[in-house]
Amino acid sequence: MNSFLSVRNLSLLILILGISPRIHAEWEKVIVHEGEHCTTAVTDDVNGDGLLDVFTNSSNQTNLFLAPDWKKITLHKGVGCIHSELIDADGDGDLDWVGARYNPGLIICLLRPEKPLTQPWVMKLIDDQVHGIHGLLTGDVDGDGVNDLVATSAQPKPPFPNSLVWYRVPQDIQQAERWPRFVFADQDAPGLTHYLGLGDINGDGRADAATGAKGGPQAEPGTGEWFAWWEAPDDPTKIWKKHLVASKQPGATNIHPGDVNGDGKTDLLASRGHGHGVIWFENPTWKEHTIIADLQEPHCLLVQDLDHDGDLDAATCAYGSKKVAWFENDGRGVFQTHIVAEDQEAYDIRADDMDGDGDYDLLIAGRGSKNVVWYRNPSSQSKCD
Repeated sequence: MNSFLSVRNLSLLILILGISPRIHAEWEKVIVHEGEHCTTAVTDDVNGDGLLDVFTNSSNQTNLFLAPDWKKITLHKGVGCIHSELIDADGDGDLDWVGARYNPGLIICLLRPEKPLTQPWVMKLIDDQVHGIHGLLTGDVDGDGVNDLVATSAQPKPPFPNSLVWYRVPQDIQQAERWPRFVFADQDAPGLTHYLGLGDINGDGRADAATGAKGGPQAEPGTGEWFAWWEAPDDPTKIWKKHLVASKQPGATNIHPGDVNGDGKTDLLASRGHGHGVIWFENPTWKEHTIIADLQEPHCLLVQDLDHDGDLDAATCAYGSKKVAWFENDGRGVFQTHIVAEDQEAYDIRADDMDGDGDYDLLIAGRGSKNVVWYRNPSSQSKCD
């Protein structure tokens, strides 16, 4: 068949089926930093110029890269962190940096000074008694309108083995030796838990928590390979009730609450970051639905309305497949996979408007790729397959 007939037949098929042809726009790759193993990157407009700057941690130091030229400023040396978040720790209205070392456990906070580009960021200890801190998450746990910090204590080491904890920002951060700690999952989260999700899962108005445990040869025999959520009581400083979502989930890592299919109930969207696949569980029976089955080690996961159509989409970067992908939700929980980039490894992914054009770009801390990059969303042109 010649090319004319091929094009003609394709056009007829489009007319018959009512298919709208897609333009394959590319997600432009922007390099923030390369050459170092990096597992976490977060953003904020530190200097007030309207552009998002990037915090990273690599080679045992915390750095700030200023947009748009990505000038590097070293904020702190001596602590290597697997994960990080931003929180207003001192109540002055700006965001401070929080980082966690996995094992032995350590969580620190770097307080942003009045002149963040020239004055030192002072380090404060949050905790050094939890071990195996893979997940950090900010959110309002106790409903007082102020963000708290949630963390995993995933190692089977005292004093809080196989547990989950949350921290309240101290009233006087300058005098506090540690942040007030509340163990809400007391030794009932075995198997090396990973990342955390926070949201009202049972509809009682309180923030519940969810996580996954990867299991495998590094875990205690017979533990892990599950997803679960913990129901918050009236008093969130007490122990929370555990609910198993799914077992036999090898490599379970990420789970985020959200209404996936538009029925008003909070579902759970998850990935097996040390295994294969991205999935979602339908509330209330937790029926499992596959989004993509063969993606290898989708270690990071975000849930966000990436195309601004009113439903929840998702995105990941799989370090086994070395692919960046986002998953477009049709509003009923049926997802279409779009490949953003190939040959990119990752540990952490965030959705932020890096270029100020009103849509979400994807920021990635590329562990094995030894880079920190972001991909420019081409949605102003078209959607990208």
